[in-house]
Amino acid sequence: MNGLIALLGSGEYLPVMDDVDRYLLANCGADGRQPRVVCLPTAAGREGGASVNRWSRMGVEHFTRLGADVQAVPVIDAESANDLNHASAVEEADLIYFSGGDPGYLLRTMKNSLVWQAAQKAWARGAIYAGCSAGAMILGREIPDFRTMGLRSTPAFGVVSAAFIMPHFDAIPLFGKPLVSSLRGRLKKGEVMIGVDENTAIVGKLNQEWTVLGAAKAYIFTKEESKSYSAGEKFKM
Repeated sequence: MNGLIALLGSGEYLPVMDDVDRYLLANCGADGRQPRVVCLPTAAGREGGASVNRWSRMGVEHFTRLGADVQAVPVIDAESANDLNHASAVEEADLIYFSGGDPGYLLRTMKNSLVWQAAQKAWARGAIYAGCSAGAMILGREIPDFRTMGLRSTPAFGVVSAAFIMPHFDAIPLFGKPLVSSLRGRLKKGEVMIGVDENTAIVGKLNQEWTVLGAAKAYIFTKEESKSYSAGEKFKM
């Protein structure tokens, strides 16, 4: 049975997300043993070693403080995404956590890789997939091209039944609002777009209810209407 999915607007590895991450650790299928967590800084792979090391260190320190058995897996490019040892570590994890960065680069690096196949195997047996910002966006049907105000987009993994997943939603400046309108205009009947505020997550399973956790709100948009949900509220896509 597929595990939970957590889509985070921002806040990975920060104390503001402690309650969210404690919830994930309590529901990752560890069954009384110390949960195994892998942190993947892949989306920051083009930012250089300092950025990758910072995200890796933050993930290890954060989840160690919360009582998990955690390791950062240095998947930063196509070669490391096809490393058998990295894939093995991911497949054995109870919680697979992708931090933020460049969603397009993350998608290209993961596509058809051994690490991505391992993540899907782990999730299929009940492990949790957690994706923050870029890590959330790759699970939608498409990743918008911000340079064209959403008029073009790149096909993504389509795991979650949403056309687009927009993190940092409450931080989108006024000049970004036309992007939201443009994406809504592209939605077809029955399709939705998800917005997730910063320091906020939505957690759920496919074809079941999702719960908003964290500091702010999540949003479900169709072509014609929108609804917002506060922390603790549940919804279906």
